[in-house]
Amino acid sequence: MIAGTPEPVAGAPDPPQAGVWNIANALTLLRIALVPLFVWLFFLDGTGWRLAAFAVFAVASITDKIDGDIARARGLVTDFGKIADPIADKALTGAALISLSVMGELWWWVTAAILVREIGITVMRFVVIRRGVIPASKGGKLKTMLQVLAIGFYILPGPLEYLRWVTMGAALIVTVVTGADYVVQAWRMRRTSGGTS
Repeated sequence: MIAGTPEPVAGAPDPPQAGVWNIANALTLLRIALVPLFVWLFFLDGTGWRLAAFAVFAVASITDKIDGDIARARGLVTDFGKIADPIADKALTGAALISLSVMGELWWWVTAAILVREIGITVMRFVVIRRGVIPASKGGKLKTMLQVLAIGFYILPGPLEYLRWVTMGAALIVTVVTGADYVVQAWRMRRTSGGTS
């Protein structure tokens, strides 16, 4: 027993779970609400509108880190948050990638490759969740950062072609590699679970 830590009382109720309505989940819902606003601004003609779309995308992307940090620091992790957070992430990046491809600014095969990976891994995580949670890896966090940077460079107007190609290429490679790694983890988890059941 660690000194200063109160000993658990037999029969005492578990600490109350965080409610669904909290600041972390509110930020997640805000991110979802910003997606249609971003798309609307993106398709308006003019540099000012494009910069406004970039600002909305940047704010929405920042909330992704903030809501996770708050949820962990304040014990506000909820089942709703576990489901809504990845949906919000995929909605934002998916909307941005599709919008860029519709405008002819990003190859469709790049958008398709990233979205197939993102949706596939999200579905797979929900499928195997009863056997265990596949934690976000450092590679997964790097993937998210590169995707956000690359999309941001594509949204920004101006001569940024080199930065766009390099960051999107890096994002695509890391996206595919980490996706394969998650598939291997899920396969191992299923084998282990099957062997012990």
